[in-house]
Amino acid sequence: ELQGVLAETRQRVQRLKLLEEACGRNGVQGLLIEHALPEIEEQANRLLERLTGGTMRISFETQRQLKSRDELAETLDIRISDNAGERPYDNYSGGEQFRVNFAVRLALSQLLARRAGARLQTLVIDEGFGSQDPNGRQRLVEAINTIQDDFVRILVITHIDELRDAFPTRIEVEKRPFGSVVAVV
Repeated sequence: ELQGVLAETRQRVQRLKLLEEACGRNGVQGLLIEHALPEIEEQANRLLERLTGGTMRISFETQRQLKSRDELAETLDIRISDNAGERPYDNYSGGEQFRVNFAVRLALSQLLARRAGARLQTLVIDEGFGSQDPNGRQRLVEAINTIQDDFVRILVITHIDELRDAFPTRIEVEKRPFGSVVAVV
């Protein structure tokens, strides 16, 4: 009788280990990421093309060769390249980093919304223009105008005067001694 209980318990432990592996990072999670990354990469590169005039691209790598032994490690590395070749993220300017971040975040947001069966309603860009040179600002405005049909509303928060006329409607907030005044222009 005890042998039967032991056999059942071993079988149950084996099933639970299989379930644990399937729900772990090398199971369903890994499959979801593996299938989502090409779509995120493609969408991010489409946006980066508009933001950089086709000079920057990203790629995702999910495995890296270990230096200590002849094996591969699971990872998620974002490779960034431009006309000068591939270099680390930290070696790009603040404006270039912002463009990469913006493209990846927007692509990820769009994928998640699509998978949830929803549509992204609102995009908020808070002070994203300060790190851009005039050419980068213009490209960002163009990219926003290009994707505007994907959103019900896009809110751009900025203190840069030259961007006041870049968008058809703006909300101006003026600080006064007894409170702020808001005007829709």
